[in-house]
Amino acid sequence: MPSVKDRFLSMLINSSDYVSGEAASKALGVSRAAVNSAVMSLRNDGYEIDSATNRGYLLTSRPDRMDGGNVGAFLSPSRMESVTVLPVVDSTNNYCKDLARKGAPEGTVVISESQTGGKGRRGRSFLSPPGCGIYLSYLLRPKTGIEKISEITCWTAVAVCDAIKETYGLDSSIKWVNDVLMNRMKICGILTEASVEAESGTIGSCIIGIGINVNEKRSDFPDELSTLATSISIENGGKTFMRAELAATLIRSLDDLAAGWPDAHGNYLEAYRSCCITPGNRISAYTTMAGESPERTGEAISIGDDFSLEVRFDGSDETTSLKSGEVSVRGLYGYT
Repeated sequence: MPSVKDRFLSMLINSSDYVSGEAASKALGVSRAAVNSAVMSLRNDGYEIDSATNRGYLLTSRPDRMDGGNVGAFLSPSRMESVTVLPVVDSTNNYCKDLARKGAPEGTVVISESQTGGKGRRGRSFLSPPGCGIYLSYLLRPKTGIEKISEITCWTAVAVCDAIKETYGLDSSIKWVNDVLMNRMKICGILTEASVEAESGTIGSCIIGIGINVNEKRSDFPDELSTLATSISIENGGKTFMRAELAATLIRSLDDLAAGWPDAHGNYLEAYRSCCITPGNRISAYTTMAGESPERTGEAISIGDDFSLEVRFDGSDETTSLKSGEVSVRGLYGYT
């Protein structure tokens, strides 16, 4: 259950006029003293709240904070009941997996202002400083075979692009499999982690982890990421974007994904093909499986009906379907 402070903040954000203390206490089911305490706490957090006798409280300015009140302003109270917003966590995926093991329902969401051990693909870490990005995990219970995990990841990339477009009016693209780009630089990583039910062989739970670089400055990225990663802010002249609204829109977009799985396959495939920039480019592909050839070069031809990447490798007249692994695209991330 969201706190009084978070629920009152959501009320202020959604009101264009003063909110009386009496009306707030009745709506929230708490005392006037609890409302006054919420006001003082919000002011300490950097929210500018004007107060006027016989009128109440008016929010005049709010910082870019990832907290329950900011996110809840753009979602229904009932939806927020299964959204946990934390100031810091080791990994939102880890936290969400723990909730899944305890029986949390599909649609459970964990968001954190920062992560101390954010996860990337192939065991990499994901940079997760406070006040910059969106670090969000979503619990999906798809009841499908483990072979569909890559497809879930592709659907998620589409959901991210849709949310960015809806919230900020900005276009983004996808590098196969799941890197979301802006101006051909990476702004988002996606990591899906599944647990499989032994008896049925189906996915019991799937944690979709999403990290979006929103307000990072160029100096926030270490040297090894300088040619790889960017932020929405950097690609738009240093403008600061309010992250909470994008987080809420992303939750709704993921709710649509969950409701559409797997029947909306055709819609997501069409959208993915439209957004994916990999086909038509020279690529270098390598598998994540030990003992296999680490790298092959060729031309990416198309996206298959199962979201695989159809590639014609050098020296071959036939196409090969890649369903996993990683691909470097010429002209991206320093690959020439």
